[in-house]
Amino acid sequence: MQKRHRIQFPKAESSNLQQNQSYFYLQESSKQRKIRFHDYDEIYQIPGLYEQLFYDRLKCSSPLKVTSILEAAVRQSQDNFSELRVLDLGAGNGMMGEELKKHGVSRLIGVDIIDEAHDAAIRDRPGIYDAYYVEDFTSLNAGIKEEIISWQCDCMVTVAALGFGDIPVKAFVEAFNIIKSEGWVAFNIKESFFDTTDESGFSKMIRELTFSKHLDVYYIERYRHRLSIDGEPLYYFAIVARKKSDVPYSFLQSKGIEI
Repeated sequence: MQKRHRIQFPKAESSNLQQNQSYFYLQESSKQRKIRFHDYDEIYQIPGLYEQLFYDRLKCSSPLKVTSILEAAVRQSQDNFSELRVLDLGAGNGMMGEELKKHGVSRLIGVDIIDEAHDAAIRDRPGIYDAYYVEDFTSLNAGIKEEIISWQCDCMVTVAALGFGDIPVKAFVEAFNIIKSEGWVAFNIKESFFDTTDESGFSKMIRELTFSKHLDVYYIERYRHRLSIDGEPLYYFAIVARKKSDVPYSFLQSKGIEI
């Protein structure tokens, strides 16, 4: 049995916070620690805290949702889901990887930028990943890149890690270009990223890429990602597509997207 943690949400001011500014208090013995939701390095170091916070308290459904629509799209195309070699970008402590393994993917390669994510995945879900790399995909070492390419991934997933600076545009494109042409891409994004009034680089990249020749969209669904700390639903889009070709940086630059 995992230890249950004493989590407390702030009484006031929560409704005024942006999603990536939310925080909670963790009661530890006689002291109380304030932790932001995006302080993953701190959260991952405490066994069971991530799951209790995001899945028990806030009812996150994204790994299940993205896996289910990816499987449906692959089945519709008459490809074999169990033969997929998956690159899990922003793998964290392995929640998405665990869901994919339940459905029997062939290979699973994890990637994250922080050591704490790797350590948590190995600690809490040993054996889920065939390999797990701690790398910055905005400045990927040539030797490591070749090693990751050698896994011959034909699917990339990234769940609950896009659009808040966790995974920059360049890192997403670098990972996208590693997977094979005709490979699958499955990810989720905050619903506002499809709004043309959102001029952030990541939002513009998603809109341009979704309707470009580089991607063939199979499935888009709006769904409840999780609850806010006030109990309000937070809606995301889940997207499954097929890669048609690599994305050159010149394509993004021509659209005014900074890399």
